Order: sequence, then structure tokens, then C-alpha cells
Amino acid sequence: MCSKEAKLPPHVLIFPLPAQGHMNSMLQLAQLLCLSDFHVTFIVSEFNHSRLLKHTGTRSTFARYPGFQFQTIPDGLPDDHPRSGRRATDIIPSVLKISGPYFEKMMVEKDLFASAGRRPVTCIIADGWLSFAADFAEENGIPLIYFRTASACGFWAYYCTIQVIEANEIPFRENEMDELVRSIPGMEGFLRYRDLPSICRVNDAKDPSLWHRITLTRQIVRAKAVIMNTFEDLEQPILSNILKHMPRLYTIGPGTAHLKSRLGENNVGASVPSVSIWAEDQSCINWLNAQKPNSVIYVSFGSLTAVTREQLLEFWHGLVNSQQRFLWVMRPDFIIGKDMDESIPPELEKITKENGYMVEWAPQEEVLNHPAVGGFLTHSGWNSTLESIVAGVPMICWPYFADQQVNSRFVSEVWKIGLDIKDSCERVVIENAVRELMEARKDEFLERASHLAKMARMAVSEGGSSCRNFNDLVEYIESFVV
Repeated sequence: MCSKEAKLPPHVLIFPLPAQGHMNSMLQLAQLLCLSDFHVTFIVSEFNHSRLLKHTGTRSTFARYPGFQFQTIPDGLPDDHPRSGRRATDIIPSVLKISGPYFEKMMVEKDLFASAGRRPVTCIIADGWLSFAADFAEENGIPLIYFRTASACGFWAYYCTIQVIEANEIPFRENEMDELVRSIPGMEGFLRYRDLPSICRVNDAKDPSLWHRITLTRQIVRAKAVIMNTFEDLEQPILSNILKHMPRLYTIGPGTAHLKSRLGENNVGASVPSVSIWAEDQSCINWLNAQKPNSVIYVSFGSLTAVTREQLLEFWHGLVNSQQRFLWVMRPDFIIGKDMDESIPPELEKITKENGYMVEWAPQEEVLNHPAVGGFLTHSGWNSTLESIVAGVPMICWPYFADQQVNSRFVSEVWKIGLDIKDSCERVVIENAVRELMEARKDEFLERASHLAKMARMAVSEGGSSCRNFNDLVEYIESFVV
């Protein structure tokens, strides 16, 4: 190596699964590494790249870092594919089939993205679902670090699914849903069959889709290290179990709070970029400004959840009947099919105009940190869960799929900062849950949520566990430079 190249910083290639929740935490990592003076190449799907540039300030944020560059890649899905709802699961097989070979060809043709003033890729940080990244790294002698964007508890449930099968706990019947799972270490006393990842709801233990996810999860041990967007005080018992199987584990979350802390310490004028692929409607902030403290329940089911018209009306009636003020995010593709063209019951429209406010997409972190917001009705996606924890906002959890089933159980039974109403979409259940969170047990939930928020902020502050772990990660990546 020439002396000139020896002085160049490490060059990290980051490759998330092309879904908003995955991009979110991995873009935060990219900015953290840029603040450490690393060069970063960020792989993003063509579809998501165009929407990021259209709806966010990502371009201007990363323009501050001359060592950062985007590289686009096809995700294999047609432009008119919804990439949400029941078809969200199309993303992984498409990326594995189409993006994988394209990635390998691109890496070779671009000579590992080496250029004037930039060394070839030092290491690859890939989403944990991208098995082809491990193949390429092994074949080319490049260190690989996997980033699991889910919770530690969600990942651990996936990882232990094979043990659940071996214990004959999968498949399970409808009347067994509330029985405890016995074969996942650290979760024996509270995890029920209904709390297992949604892939476990199969009729046959040999189900190909189930085993495909198991295989993808288990190949994480091929990486030299694993990054997780969580913090030690939140998931320590589960992390202790995971550490028995991982060579190195770096917990550096909550990502947004960590990034804000680093930006403040470095007096950098940059912001934490929104990675929304939907246009954020700021008018809801004006509406919140007119509400009393802790009086509003924020309702958002993320970027992938979709519901039927019947389910929508149950949620709507439940919210209205609770007599609480609510801010509801309703994406254009939130309802399955076209039947929302049918008229909405007049009583719902009337009371919504009095007590509610609806937008197609909201600046979620700003909303959760608004003093008027006292509760969050959520799908329990990990980014949303962490953002709610950092903001000290209690949750009502209605998980849609994947690790969300596990997250919601931890919210209610382990961290005790909310309620879990999974598998129920009845207006009475929703009304009662909202009243319990916002009235009957309001102080209790707010006190516990506030305590957990303080722990999260301590983790990312100087000397905190996530701060130390990130510093160790930086040193580890620097050790790859020879």
C-alpha cells in the first residue's frame, strides 16, 4: 500500500434491506460513522432513493460529509408494487434474487468503490437479512459486520425458532395461543405462542417460508461482528443469551438519540435526517400546539401495515368512543382494496372533526416529543418502539407482523410501559385500552416510561453503554485498515 492510501480513513459500505424501518437505523449509523471521519458508501434501492430525495432533507444533510456517497441498486420489484401490507414480504425474496447478483457485479466493476481520495471498501455492514453479502465478503476476503435492525428480543425469538420446532411447540393450535413458550431461554415465564414472530403461525413445522427465515437468521454467525439498535439496560438479559452465539456484539442504540448526542457534542450544525418515503404533514404540529399536555393519543401503524375497511372502522369507533383527542396517521395505501371509497358513518366524521386530526404522514419523532402527546397506538415496529421509549410515551400495541409480535409483549409484560392488544380488533377493546392508558393508569405508565427514557438518554451520553460500544466499534473497524 502506498503511503498516500495509508493515510486515508476506513471506507465502510452499508447495505440495508430496502424498507423504511431498515434504512432509518442504518442511515443513522452512516451519519455516526461520518462524524468519526470515515468514508461511507450507502447502498439504497432506486425506488427508495427517489422518494428520499423527494420527501426529505437527506441530500443536504449528507452533503456536509464529503466522504459520504449514495449508490443505487434495483430492488427487483416493479415501480407500481405497493411494498407494504400483505405484499411487504415480497421485498426479501426479490432483493435476494435480483439485488444480490447485481450487488456482486457492481462491487467488482467499481473495484470496491475505490476512487481518488477513497480507499477500496474496508468492510461491509449489511442488513442481517442479506445472505449474499456474507457470500461476497467471504469470497473476497472483506470483513463483514451484520446489522440487525430489529430488537434484540425479536432477533432472539427468530434465532431460537428452530428450538421451538424441535420442542414440538410449532405448529400450535388456536386454543393454545395463550400458553407459554418453554424453549426460548430468557423468555420462558411470559412469552406466549401468540407472541412468537408471525412466521411461526404455520400449519406445518416443515413450512418452506418458515425455514427460509430460520436459515437467513442463523447465518448471522458468518459475520465477524453484529450491531444492534438497542441499549444494554433495556434488553440485557436477552443480550446475554445472544452473546453466547455471536463473536462480537455492539449495541449502539437508540440510534436517533445517539446521533443527536454526537451532533451536540461535536457542535455540528447537521440534523438527524428524516428517512420518510412519505411527505410529512407539519400541520399536525400546529394542531398539537392547541392541545393540553398529555391529552392526545398518537395513532400510527408505520410504513407497511395495512388493514381492511372493517378493521379501520373498529379502530375508528374505538378511538371516538374513548372520548380522547387523537392524531391519526392514515397513509394512502393503509386500507386494503378500494372499499374506503364507501361513505364513512356521519357520527365518526363529526366527532373526528371535534376531537381528532388526520394526516397521511407525520414527523413522528417531533410528534412523540410534543408535550400534548400522552400515548401512542402503534404497530410495535422497533424504530417506533424505540422512539416512543426515548420520548417517554406509553404505548398501546397492535402488532402487524414479524418481530412486532415479540416487541409488543415486552412493552406490556417486561418493561410495563403499555398495553398489548394483539389479535384483537374490536371497538370495545380499543376504547377500553385507550381509556386505561390515557386515564385509569395514566400516571403509572407515564412514570415508568419517563424512567426508561432517562435510561435511554444515559446510554447514548458520554460514558454511557451505547456511546462506549460505538467507540469500540469504530476502533474495531479501524483495525481492518492495514
